[in-house]
Amino acid sequence: MTEQALSRVALPAHIEIVEVGPRDGLQNETFIMSTAQKVDMISRAIAAGARRLEVASFVRADRVPQMADAEAVIASLPNLPDTIYIGLVLNEKGALRALETPIHELGAVAVASDSFAMKNQGQTADQSLDIACRIVSLAQQAKRRGQITISAAFGCPFEGEVSPEKVISMAKRAAASGAREVALADTIGVAVPAQVSRLVAQVAEAIAPVPVRIHLHNTRNTAVANVWAAVQAGATVVDASLGGLGGCPFAPRATGNVATEDVVYMLERSGVATGMDLARVIETVDWIKRLMNRELPGMVSRAGIFPPATLKS
Repeated sequence: MTEQALSRVALPAHIEIVEVGPRDGLQNETFIMSTAQKVDMISRAIAAGARRLEVASFVRADRVPQMADAEAVIASLPNLPDTIYIGLVLNEKGALRALETPIHELGAVAVASDSFAMKNQGQTADQSLDIACRIVSLAQQAKRRGQITISAAFGCPFEGEVSPEKVISMAKRAAASGAREVALADTIGVAVPAQVSRLVAQVAEAIAPVPVRIHLHNTRNTAVANVWAAVQAGATVVDASLGGLGGCPFAPRATGNVATEDVVYMLERSGVATGMDLARVIETVDWIKRLMNRELPGMVSRAGIFPPATLKS
């Protein structure tokens, strides 16, 4: 594409970042943070500019022990007027448990393939969407927010390719349920930019004016490029995880999420505001590295901000 053609690509003025590190980032870790450490992590992310955060999941502790203290975490979080806390729920029991807390938003999950839906939630793809829609209804009845993520939207670890038509159909049903947004998740990190661009554009058109969110894993080193493709195609919300923490315990080789610092760097340098303070994001990632005593996948936290502060004066 020529420079003139690139200049005609309409970019949004602002993209909302949903910080998923405290939930999706931690769920597959062998290192288990204490409740106090999780609250500290969330508070640091808020100080760095995060205003919507996935803070817990209401799932069985024997399957995801890292999330066993969901209620305690939420009870300890600061009550801030401009900050939204999200709890992931996979079934109605989890939704009712979540609604007993002051959580602001329920994140329901449907799965685009039957095989992965059976492995992940013990149901077919259509059954998972039925339950997700009921979770949105429960949230609305409790005067909370509800949204739906379509997992494995770009590929399944057991079936391979997933039909775009299936995903679009599911997205339409999800939007019709009253979900405040519909997310497309590359759960196993197989998507490439051309595929992301096509599917996001198709879903955005099919469910407008309901927003499209994107949730990307960096398993094959394509996540940052996929974020860019999604933003150009009409996604308005991007999930990201501090340091690139994350992975799905139910999908083979599903490694970390796209790193918050990498997304913020790319978007801000491209003229798209995120509301995030990159220096403070990196400080938080460095804190997590010290806590876990290991390196994390995110690249910008290793390389540093550009231009360096010493060159800005």
